[in-house]
This record gives sequence, structure tokens and C-alpha cells, in this order.
Amino acid sequence: MATVLLLRHGRTTANATGELAGRRPVELDDTGRTQAGRVAERLRGIPLAAVVSSPLIRCRQTVGLALPGTEPALDDGLIECGYGEWEGRPLKELAKEPLWPVVQQHPSAVTFPGGESMAAMSARGIAAVRAWDEKVTAEHGPEAIWLACSHGDVIKAIVADAMGLHLDQFQRIVADPASITVIRYTPTRPFLVRVNDTGELASLVPKKTDGDKPAESSDAAVGGGAGGGV
Repeated sequence: MATVLLLRHGRTTANATGELAGRRPVELDDTGRTQAGRVAERLRGIPLAAVVSSPLIRCRQTVGLALPGTEPALDDGLIECGYGEWEGRPLKELAKEPLWPVVQQHPSAVTFPGGESMAAMSARGIAAVRAWDEKVTAEHGPEAIWLACSHGDVIKAIVADAMGLHLDQFQRIVADPASITVIRYTPTRPFLVRVNDTGELASLVPKKTDGDKPAESSDAAVGGGAGGGV
């Protein structure tokens, strides 16, 4: 199966002021634009077979700066969690709500007032990425690399699924603005290649093996393997 680069949008004005943006049309701030511009350098030379994005403006701006001239496919499955009545409120104020410790410790039980459940957010984000991965693999082959731009909680839920973790463990995962998390799906299991990464990406391009065909395996490298950087 193909490899997906999960790109979180750059920093927004809401991130900078400590508010929960949710699905509001919050845009990148100057720092976020700089972050997205740096992603362009990191993606240079990566042959992306497809680019998909959450429809929210902050993701579309991030893709526009990271991949100038690219028109991403928009997928509602990658949209931010619907935080309902929590949207637009300061995080330090929300931290005093009775629901806050449940969000932190038992997110699978949370439905935001007037909004979406975290379980529903997780399910549709995972389904969207897996469906796109199957499509990219069918059209471009198992060595293909593609990119999906989404939001912190959505990416964390996708990572938890790849790791075989219950959603209640997903708060242990970090996805910073403009970070890239890499998952390679195979027929029997996903491999989490990188998490919350801000470094080089060139080593992700598959190396050719004998016969000039990329290696395909669902087996883990016993002992850890040699890595992809040589």
C-alpha cells in the first residue's frame, strides 16, 4: 500500500491567542505562513501522487504555500472535530469545564455540546485516509507517496489507529503546527514511520531493489533495520 504524509496546518491566529478554532474560518498567522513555506523546502523532490486537504481555509492556505500551484482534493472526512459550543473560547477557560478532564483522559466518551463526538471524528478521519490510500495505491502502485493536510486531533486519531491504540490513548500523541507524520499502510498492518516530524523527507522515497522494483513487505525489520537514509 502507499505511504501517506499527514501534514498539520501551520500556526493560526487562534493558536497564537490560545483559542479553540474548531471549524471557524481561522487563517494562518505570519508564523504559520513561514512554517508552511518551510514545508515547501522539505517536500522538494518528493513525488506526490495525490494531495488531499481538509476544506478549512487554514489547511488550504498551508497546502498553497507548501505546494504552490497545487489544487488539492477536498475531503470533509479530514475536517476539524466539531467542537460545537466550545469553538472560539479560550483554552484556559475551557480547562475549567467539567468535560475537560474527560477530553483528556476518556476522549472516546466525549461528545462536545452542540458538536461532534471524538469517536465520530476518529472514525471518519481514519476512513478517509484509508480510502484515499487504497485509491492512490490502485492508481499509482504500492510505492506511491501522497499527502493529506488536516488538523491536530484528526491526525492524532489516525496515528492511534495505526499504532493499534484505543482512542483513549490518543492524547499521548503530539502533532505540532506544520509537522508531518508518516504512515505506510501494508496489507496486514500500518507502519508508523515518523511522528510530529519537522526534518528532512528525502529518505522516504522508496529505494529500488534487484529487478528495479520497490521492496514490498508487511514484515517488520527484526532488530530495527538499517533505515531509509542510506
